[in-house]
Amino acid sequence: MTHVPLTELTERARAIFQLVVEGYIEDGSPVGSKALANDGRVNLSPASVRSVLADLETLGLLAAPHTSAGRMPTETGLRLFVDGMMQMAEPTAQERATIERRLTENGPIEKALEATSTLLSELSGAAGMVMVPKRESKLRQLNLVRVSENQGLAILVGEDGQVENRVFDLKAAIDQSTLEQAGNFISQRLGGKTLAEAAAALKHDIASGQNALDKASRDLVESGLAIWTQDPAQRPILIVRGQARLIDDGALQDIERVRSLLDDLENKQSVAALLENAREANATRIFIGAENRLFSLSGSSVIASPYRDIDGKVVGVLGVIGPTRLNYARVVPMIDFTARSLGKLIG
Repeated sequence: MTHVPLTELTERARAIFQLVVEGYIEDGSPVGSKALANDGRVNLSPASVRSVLADLETLGLLAAPHTSAGRMPTETGLRLFVDGMMQMAEPTAQERATIERRLTENGPIEKALEATSTLLSELSGAAGMVMVPKRESKLRQLNLVRVSENQGLAILVGEDGQVENRVFDLKAAIDQSTLEQAGNFISQRLGGKTLAEAAAALKHDIASGQNALDKASRDLVESGLAIWTQDPAQRPILIVRGQARLIDDGALQDIERVRSLLDDLENKQSVAALLENAREANATRIFIGAENRLFSLSGSSVIASPYRDIDGKVVGVLGVIGPTRLNYARVVPMIDFTARSLGKLIG
């Protein structure tokens, strides 16, 4: 994407360029020279406006769709507008109060994360996305149950009452009493530890012979912990809400783009990898169209911001994805405020 310095534009060109971009963001339609000439903010004839539009098109900032005589901003033009001309519209006091209320009225943090994704979708008119914090809850109890000849079920109970079930393979014919012995052994040593912390302690006990487990139980503990402790790191959890908002009247005119976008959103691992690029950012990041490979074919924009816990550590990323004509001036401050509000709830 070629960068065009804002200083290359005359005052007249800047004014017309800004009107085209704002008009396109408003309704998604190309803006014609006649409409620009009739706008009270531009004191130029249609012929003069057309001349300026042609210059902006030559610079790669505007493009003329085949079906219209009007112009619309290119991705290069949108980047220039966002970086150098856009005036942020900070959330009002009422909007800030609504965001904070919506995030705190849903109980557990998991519900707040879902509410955040839904809220971002509503605020932007696009799809909202939230990456769940990469952290493991403290564990209180673990039960092991045989479900088939070759598979067992681990039932993990967190200190916060959350229950998670994980299926694991049984490498040998292990009976239920062996499963119970291994489960009791692990539960006794959890003591408010995460799985990773429990694994380290258990491996130390086994290696030093400080346990009364038989060989079958030891093998079960060792193999099971290896699987369970890898699991959280291998599966970034992404909550996406509001995909239906991407299919509006304007989108139906470009249904292939929307289909491509929805297909991309199904691949949550790839979307999570994209959002990871915003984890270390100091401010909200904006990816426009081909600036990110994942959504280059669908011509979509992503606005993402990291959110932090009460200690200031980045624990996740939230944002929205939608057409390149997102209302950046309004959505960016909304996302930034939502990220700060969610961070206050993360312990």
